[in-house]
Parts: sequence; C-alpha cells; structure tokens
Amino acid sequence: MIKRLCGLVWVFSVSGVSAQAQSALPEHIVSGREELNRQRQAVMAVHEQQARDCWQKFAVNACLSDARKVRRQALEPIRQEELRLNADERQWRTEQREIRLEGKQTDVRGQP
Repeated sequence: MIKRLCGLVWVFSVSGVSAQAQSALPEHIVSGREELNRQRQAVMAVHEQQARDCWQKFAVNACLSDARKVRRQALEPIRQEELRLNADERQWRTEQREIRLEGKQTDVRGQP
C-alpha cells in the first residue's frame, strides 16, 4: 500500500515536469505513452490482486512465482511498444535538432 502511494506521488510529481517537456512532442508519441501507462497500470492491478490471492493458498511461493511470470508475459508487449515509441521520439528529437542547427547556420551566414 505504501509503495503504491509513493508510486502515485512520484508519478504526479514527474507528470507535471514531463507534461511541460512533452508539450512539444508529436501527438502520437504522447497518446501512445498515455495508453501504455494505462495498460501497464491495468496489468499491475491484476498482478497485485493475484499476489493477494496467492496468500490464501497453501503453495504461496509457487503461486507468487506464477503470478510474476504472468505479469512479465503481459508486460513484454507493452515494453516492446515502449521501445518503439522511444525510437520514434529519438528520431523526432534528432530531426528537430537538425532543423534548429540549420536555422542557426543560416542566421550566421546572413550576418555581415
């Protein structure tokens, strides 16, 4: 419970900063990250419920191990999509940096 609250506090504190930084990002990257976060939260909620249910069983460790395995399998496609979005964002930032540098070079050439 405390970990969950700390996580929420951290998410809200970072989201304010990242919202400012992401305001210039393309919409597909921002919306993609939001969707991935929703999916990840849903997977984690299911995992937490499964872990709580495991404590009611006789073979707790085996049940917890199975729950972690299911969580990892559910998070893997989310992680792959996140890696793709990260690559898209890096590409976009590289393009933006090149545009800024070209603009600076033309400004320098235009001055006597």
